[in-house]
Order: sequence, then structure tokens, then C-alpha cells
Amino acid sequence: MGKLTFRRRKKAVPPPMPPPPPAIEASTTSKTTVKKKAGGARLWMRMDRLGQSELIECDKSVIIKRVSIPARDLRILGPIFSHSSSILAREKAMIVNLEFIRAIVTAEEVLLLDPLRQEVLPFVDQLRRQLPQKSPSKCVADQMASQDNELQSPTAGQWLPVPEAAEGVQDELPFEFQVLEMALEVVCTYLDSNVAELERDAYPALDELAISVSTKNLEHVRSLKSNLTRLLARVQKVISARLSSTRSGSLVSNYLNDDDVEDLEMLLEAYFMQLDGTRNKILSVREYIDDTEDYVNIQLDNQRNELIQLQLTMTIASFAIAVETLLAGIFGMNIPCTLYKTEGIFGNVVWIMTAACVVLFILVLAYARWKKLLGS
Repeated sequence: MGKLTFRRRKKAVPPPMPPPPPAIEASTTSKTTVKKKAGGARLWMRMDRLGQSELIECDKSVIIKRVSIPARDLRILGPIFSHSSSILAREKAMIVNLEFIRAIVTAEEVLLLDPLRQEVLPFVDQLRRQLPQKSPSKCVADQMASQDNELQSPTAGQWLPVPEAAEGVQDELPFEFQVLEMALEVVCTYLDSNVAELERDAYPALDELAISVSTKNLEHVRSLKSNLTRLLARVQKVISARLSSTRSGSLVSNYLNDDDVEDLEMLLEAYFMQLDGTRNKILSVREYIDDTEDYVNIQLDNQRNELIQLQLTMTIASFAIAVETLLAGIFGMNIPCTLYKTEGIFGNVVWIMTAACVVLFILVLAYARWKKLLGS
């Protein structure tokens, strides 16, 4: 029986499983690699000169290799610098971080970060609408069509329009600055709309607070003042990008001449003047808030002064009544007095003491007014 049991146990042992095929190992490795890459990938939108776009998901290394910029320049598009504004221009790309617009612009395409955000969608729509109109191919085609029409006219031999058309092509700013112009326009429009909304809410609320100082009105004005402070900080951060753009020597591309640089400076200056106007509007609202607060404080001080005067008047009245109470207490003592035996003396004494207290009250009140302790 012992041998038979041993043989049965030996047959019951399962055979060893064969090793997995190498194809499964390779697929597992590739899935792991994809997951690792997807962990640091972010959503970008690539748009060319003609307005054709596509959504891509890639990590920092792919972007750095594609646009040939240092890794430290890409940090300004990260979450740490998400609330700052700066414009960096390098040899082959321009990094734009203006409010919610974070993009990398090269001579041929735009790489826009987080293109599906609600604030970024107007910028995407404007790029799709205006880039095909500003593309060199379209400009050349329009100029060639106008040239053919002029050549077919009866007076075509009197002048040559070709140099003017070529000059018009040269007067166009490069692709990078066209995108920068649209980004500034969208940011300025967005900030202007926020300031207009703030003005619509602030002025009625401040007027209501000037009329009635209540907890509800004070809380509303406090919230408006917090929003104003944040909005002013955002506008000032965008304006501070002027130092890193117009005064940076790296902003001038190799193919820009002096006229292009001058046009660029005029373009940026125009938008920064618009931002200065936006900031002035915010400062006007803040000044109105400060004036309203001063007016409310004056009202409160006036009410406190009135309360103090009322308290002083009541104190003088209490002093006069205390004197009458003292006299009544003296007469109420069990002391022999001939006045107690006089008929009808009680009423006369009460009226005399009351009149004396009233006279005392008037005298003390007149003295307080003479010392200007009470208002007129």
C-alpha cells in the first residue's frame, strides 16, 4: 500500500508551466512605458499658418526637442508661474505667458497649452479666423489677382503695381508677432470685460452703502474690494511683461529690420496703453471705494458724537434728579421739623424742589454748551 500511495501522489503533481512567450513580455513593457509617458504628458494644440490645428498630448521632452528651447524656459508655462506674465524670445521660438494664454510660437506653428479651457477658446477661435487671412500665400494670391486685373485694364501700361505689392508683403510682421498681437488683443479684451463687470457691480453697491450702512452692504463692498485687488494685480502683471519684451534684445529675430522692430514696439505700446487705461479704470473704482469708506466713516463718527452728546445730556439730567432725590431723602428722615405741622406744605415743597432741579439742569446744560461740549 505504501508504494501504491507514493505512485499516485507522484502522478497528481502538475507539470511545470511553460514560460510566457516573449511577445507578451514586450507588450507588457510597452504598456508600462506608455503609462509612464502619459503620466507627465499635457494637452497641447498645434496650429500652423493656415489655421489648421490638431490636439496632441506630449510631455516636456518632446516639446523641448520640437521647438529647440532650454528646459528652464518651459518652466514659465508650468503651474508655478501660472499667475505670472512674461514674454521670452529665443532664437527659434517665442514663449508667451499672458494670463490664461500659455503658448510657444515658432516661425511656422503655434503650440498652445490647455486649449480647451473656457478662457482660451476665444483665442483659439481668433487664431483660426485670422491666421489664414494673414498667411503669406493668401496675401500673394490676392496681390497677384489684383495685379492681373490692373494689367487687363486700359491704363495698365501707365504704372507698375508689382513693387508696391511686394512692399506690402514685406511690411507684414512675422508670424510670431502676429500671434503675439492676437494674444494681447484677447487678454486686453478679457481684462476690459472683467473691469466693466466690476464697475457695473461696484458703483451701485457703493451708493447703497452710502445710503444705508448695514452688514449686508459692508460684506458686498468687501467682496468687491477683494476682487478689485486681484484684478489690479493681474493687470499689473501683464503690464510688467513690457520689460521682458520691448527691452529685450533677444526679441529681435534675425530676419527683422529696423522698420519691423519699430512696428513691433508701436504695436506693443498700443496694447500696453490700452492696459494702462484698464488699470486707470480699476484705480478709479478703488478711489471711489476709498471715498465711500471715508464718507461712511464720517457718518459713523457723527453718529458716535451724537451718542456722546446724548449721553452727556442724560448725565446732566440724572445729576439734577439726584439733587431732588437727595432733598427728598433729607426731608424723609425722622427729624423734628416745624414744617411737618403746616397744612398743605407738601405740594409746595415738591414743586419748589422740582423747579430748582430744572433750573439746575438748564444751568449745567448751558455751561456744557458754552464749553462747546454739546452741539448747538
